[in-house]
Amino acid sequence: MAKYTPTTLEVFREELLRTGGYTTPPERRAPKRRGKGWWTTVRFSWAPFSVFPKCSIYETLGILDTEKWAHFCFATIRTAEMFGMNVMVEGWKNRENYKGPVVFLSNHMSTLETLMLPPMILTYSPFNTVVKASLSRLPGLVKAGAHMGLVPIGRKSPREDLMTIFDEGCKRIAQGGSFLIFPQGSRERVFARKGYSSIGAKLAEKAGVPVIPIAVKTDCEPTRPDGKGWFKDFGTVDPSQDIKVACGPVLTGSAREMHAASFEWIKGKLDSWGLPTEG
Repeated sequence: MAKYTPTTLEVFREELLRTGGYTTPPERRAPKRRGKGWWTTVRFSWAPFSVFPKCSIYETLGILDTEKWAHFCFATIRTAEMFGMNVMVEGWKNRENYKGPVVFLSNHMSTLETLMLPPMILTYSPFNTVVKASLSRLPGLVKAGAHMGLVPIGRKSPREDLMTIFDEGCKRIAQGGSFLIFPQGSRERVFARKGYSSIGAKLAEKAGVPVIPIAVKTDCEPTRPDGKGWFKDFGTVDPSQDIKVACGPVLTGSAREMHAASFEWIKGKLDSWGLPTEG
C-alpha cells in the first residue's frame, strides 16, 4: 500500500489562511478507504471520544490551553483522512474578512462537528460554545471549560438556559470572543425549519454582532438511534462518506432577518450536497 503523510494542524491552517478552504490532497490520506464494521467504528471513534478526557488530564496537570485543545480536536480530521475519507472545507475567507466577534450558527448532524469546528474557528479568533452540563461531570473539566470557552446548560429549564446563553454570551462577546451555537439543539439527520431555534440570532442582536452560518456534512458517523448516554454519540462509521464544512457570509440586520437568512443559507448548501432538509 502506498505511503501517505498525515495532515498536521499547522498544514491545515496554512491552507485555510491562504485559500479560505481545504481539500484533502491524495498524499495526505490513506489510498484505500476502510470498510464498515465494528472495529472501524471503535478505531475511528477513539479520536472524538478521547478529546475531553485528555483535556481533563491536561487541566489537572496545569498545562491545558486553547492550542492544545485545537490539536486534540484536530485528531478527528486527521483520523478521517487516515481512514481514506476526504475532508472538504470552503468559505472561510468570509470569516477572515470580518475582524470582530460573531455568532456562528451551524447545523448539527453528529458529534464530529463539535470537534472539527474548534480548530477552524480558533484559526481566526477565540470563541465560546454551549455544551450539555453532563460534560462537566468529568474530573477537571469544569476548570478546563474556562480555557475552552464552554458554557454548560442543563436542558431542564429552557428559560434558565436562555438567560445563561444571553448573559454569558453577551459578556464573552464583549470580551472579544465569538460564540458558536447549534440552533437545532440536538443532533438531527434532517435539517428542518421547525427545529431551528432563533436563540443564536437573538444573541447576536443583543450583543450587537453579525451572524455567520456554517453548514456541515458529518453523516459518516451518525448518532445511534438505539443508543443511550455517551454511546449514542458514536454510531456506525461509514468511511465511504466524505466530510464537508462550509462557512457562509456575514449576515446583519434584526434577529428575525439573521435567523431567516442563516436558515436559508444552510439549507441551500445542504440541498446542494444532496442531504435531507425540510421547510
